[in-house]
Amino acid sequence: MPPRYRAASPQIRIFALGAVLLLASAAPPTRGEEAAGSYGDLVGPSEARRAVERPETLDGAPDYTAEAMAAKQRGLRELQARLAAIDPTDWPVERQVDYQLVRAEMNGLDFNIRVLRPWARDPAYYQSVWTYQSDTPAHEGPTHHALVELWTYVFPLSDEAEAELAAELATIPPLLAQARGNLVGEARELWIAGIDNIREQAAVLEGLRDKTEDCGEAFAAALEAAIEASHGLVAWLEAEAESKTAPSGIGKDNYTWYLQNVHLVPMTWEDEVRLLERELDRAHASLRLEEHRNRNLPPLEAISSPEEYDRRANDSVTRYLEFLEREDVLPIKDYMDPALRARIGSYTPPEERNFFATAIHYEPMTLWTHFYHWWDLARMEAEPHPSPIRRGPLLYNIFDSRSEGMATGVEEMMMHAGLYDDNPRVREIVWIMLAQRAARGLGSLYVHSNDFTMKEARDFHVDWTPRGWMREDLDLLGFEQQLYLRQPGYGTSYVTGKYLIERLLAELAEQTEERGEPFSLSAFFAELNAAGNIPLSLVRWQMTGRGEEVRELAGR
Repeated sequence: MPPRYRAASPQIRIFALGAVLLLASAAPPTRGEEAAGSYGDLVGPSEARRAVERPETLDGAPDYTAEAMAAKQRGLRELQARLAAIDPTDWPVERQVDYQLVRAEMNGLDFNIRVLRPWARDPAYYQSVWTYQSDTPAHEGPTHHALVELWTYVFPLSDEAEAELAAELATIPPLLAQARGNLVGEARELWIAGIDNIREQAAVLEGLRDKTEDCGEAFAAALEAAIEASHGLVAWLEAEAESKTAPSGIGKDNYTWYLQNVHLVPMTWEDEVRLLERELDRAHASLRLEEHRNRNLPPLEAISSPEEYDRRANDSVTRYLEFLEREDVLPIKDYMDPALRARIGSYTPPEERNFFATAIHYEPMTLWTHFYHWWDLARMEAEPHPSPIRRGPLLYNIFDSRSEGMATGVEEMMMHAGLYDDNPRVREIVWIMLAQRAARGLGSLYVHSNDFTMKEARDFHVDWTPRGWMREDLDLLGFEQQLYLRQPGYGTSYVTGKYLIERLLAELAEQTEERGEPFSLSAFFAELNAAGNIPLSLVRWQMTGRGEEVRELAGR
């Protein structure tokens, strides 16, 4: 009997799209729905949908063979035709938004099968073992359906957990054996970068031996088999690497199609280039102005000990939440304090600090603003969205403009709202972080257009990050550029999403004034949060009634 797939696996919905059209009612229809297809036709009961979500298995592992993908494509065409037969025009906006989410996920599967093909082009797709929880609703980038979420286990293992983990590890050998037949792509940089993912998996599994010395023979056998399979795939990938000579970027046209039809971002590749160039220039110019303004102030002093880190990190959480409540910036919820304190981390010696560790050791609050991510995740658990379509993570990181855009946008918004008025030097860090996001996003755009190699993107990233805070020797640099090559649109979503939220704030404030009502920043964030982790074009439609760009993207 094949091992179960962990229910929390973030990308498990990839094969579930058939269920969205099950003819069962999840909510009573409203006027106008009956003639054109009901909302129940779109949603289907959640239990049945979860049952359909599970992929077929092959030798105990998810099946990504060419035959399986061809069958999936045929089924998808039928589902898309049935979805197109449903006319949601007269539905309430919230339900029309759900329709567009289903359409976007179908488009995402279509794009994966036609263009991205991670199971055929990207060795990193076959990484099973994850040692950390993502700060977004699902793991960043394409992942398969039998992940081993090692971070969820407590050691030493209970008997039940030992059996569960052994079953999950048992999926690794057949999956990696399958990978040798599936990986037929020629994309060289994806291939080379992906070798490190599997090599790191082998190292993590070897480290697991020490934690599981008291486990039984069955567990030890499953672990050793997973280690051997990982090393074997690394050797095979290295042997095949020399023959891989094709570029890895998907090209401007494919990038734009994916951006508009899957992530529902109303921009093109060229639009994003212009926006990120503007934000990079603005960040550097603003940093110089801040430095001039603060020229007579003492420089910031970095945290220099574990004791100082613990004190300042916890104090800054308290001060941040007090600011938000005192200035009526955000609605304060019970889960916000514990969600943030659980992620404050610990002291890092100077020689081991990456870009973000450098920022946090000068002023922890600069990262607490970005950690809006953890409030999003806590909210998804504490306040489940009433729509089953929005309740869990969207496929293909479709949430990225909202999730990463909010986390990045809040960094600057809180600064403008007065968070650092008592310590103006911290404003400099905010501009440094924006410059870094714009630089890495531009690099990813030029990699996808095949104008840059990954090395050139990394160099651009380093060169345009102020004060030498991003260095060639940092693991973070390679991780980020590989992720953005694997997941088109993700590298730019931080800045693009930030812009779309700023535009939404301006539009909503204008509408509020036109009604003769006072604008409330706290009410704005509350309504935005209530929409869920969905593309900002859909949030805009729901909050302002302006759905023209969504209809244009949908061709309706």
